[in-house]
Amino acid sequence: KLFGGQLNHLDFPKVAKEEFDIHAIELVNQFFRDKAMDTAYLTDFKQRADDLGVKTLLIMVDGQGDIASTDAATRKAAVENHFKWVDAAAALGCHSIRVNLNGTQEVEEWIPASVDGLTQLATYGKEKGINIIVENHGGPSSNGQLLSEVMEKVGMDNVGTLPDFGNFCMERGPEGCVKAYDMYKGMEELMPYAKGVSAKAN
Repeated sequence: KLFGGQLNHLDFPKVAKEEFDIHAIELVNQFFRDKAMDTAYLTDFKQRADDLGVKTLLIMVDGQGDIASTDAATRKAAVENHFKWVDAAAALGCHSIRVNLNGTQEVEEWIPASVDGLTQLATYGKEKGINIIVENHGGPSSNGQLLSEVMEKVGMDNVGTLPDFGNFCMERGPEGCVKAYDMYKGMEELMPYAKGVSAKAN
């Protein structure tokens, strides 16, 4: 409905509460992609949510560049692209933004690139009181052991995970997932760092 224009994004808190009796919501940046720096829009959204007693918890951020790129300049640009969403999250009263560790697929390069990119972004997030949390979202990030290692190496209080029950496919082919990580093992590894979960029924 949001993509199709049948639902105004500003009305999302109202629909969540009145139609579904949900009092805490998560946002996806794709639905208000051009509003991250629109102070009037963010103020309006927050006021509507506050008036309804609905709490905005986090923003899931996609399409802002590769935080785990092996190229330092590309990585830095991706990190800085996320800054506006950190600011938007703070304005809306969120506790976190969810990011993806896209970039290289080579584990030996992915880990240090991820650590560096996350540390840069989390340093900015810490100033704003915002957590930077990573979803297992394909490639090396869907390997619970590797993502846990990144969490340990970053070692910042405002960095964590958003474990997704169903996102443990590390490699996809034409017919679907061709290489998957054990979802139970992965959840066990990621939950100690979790600041939220994406629960799915299987």
